[in-house]
Parts: sequence; C-alpha cells; structure tokens
Amino acid sequence: MQRVVDFLKNAGTYYLATVDGDRPRVRPFGTVNVFEGKLYIQTGKVKDVSRQIHANPKVEICAFKDGQWLRVAGELVEDDRREARVAMLDAYPDLKNMYSPDDGNTEVFYIKDATATFSSFTAAPETVKF
Repeated sequence: MQRVVDFLKNAGTYYLATVDGDRPRVRPFGTVNVFEGKLYIQTGKVKDVSRQIHANPKVEICAFKDGQWLRVAGELVEDDRREARVAMLDAYPDLKNMYSPDDGNTEVFYIKDATATFSSFTAAPETVKF
C-alpha cells in the first residue's frame, strides 16, 4: 500500500471516479493519508461527490506521473471518527481554512478491498491488493 500512497502523493493530483445514477463522474482530488494502516481520502458532505459515494461506494482513482499511471479500484467506507478527520487535516494543514474536524461537513473515507494497478507503455502492469 505504501507504494500506492507514495505514487498518489508524488502525482499531487489524482482523479476520483464515481457514479451519479447511470452517469460516470470524475473530478480532481489531492488528499491521501494513511491512518491506522488504511488509505484515506477527504471531501465535504455538501458536495455532490459525497452524495454519490454514499449512494454507490464503488470508486476508482487514477493518477499519472512520469510516464506511469496508477488505477486503484475499491470501495470507500466512511470513518465518522473525529480522530480520522483530525489526522487528515493535520496531514493537509491548508485545508483547515475550509474544513474543521467538528464542522459537520468534513468527511473522510478509507478504501477497502483495493486493487491497485501500476501501468506504463514500457513495462508490464503490476497489481497490488490491500
């Protein structure tokens, strides 16, 4: 899993794909944190992406850097504990201008049953599960 986290952090921006009814939705994200051995992302409850995740938690993440791309498929699980929100915001202090662990909006999810595939045009794909 650490290789996945490192790739996502080094890429800076990754894209999260969700489903909205029968339509795919993709948007840029930047938050990724390890808390209690799980990979977490963060969003706000007021956003459409939150509603989409709650309706269908099966998502895919994609990032690209230096001629290699990473796809991570799995299911997002909300962690409503304050400690998980604090850990994310501590990892991304710039977010504290918009989010707070107790604002009723900040929400964090960890990915379960993840399958991560590293790909490029010059090497065979490598798959990691966590």
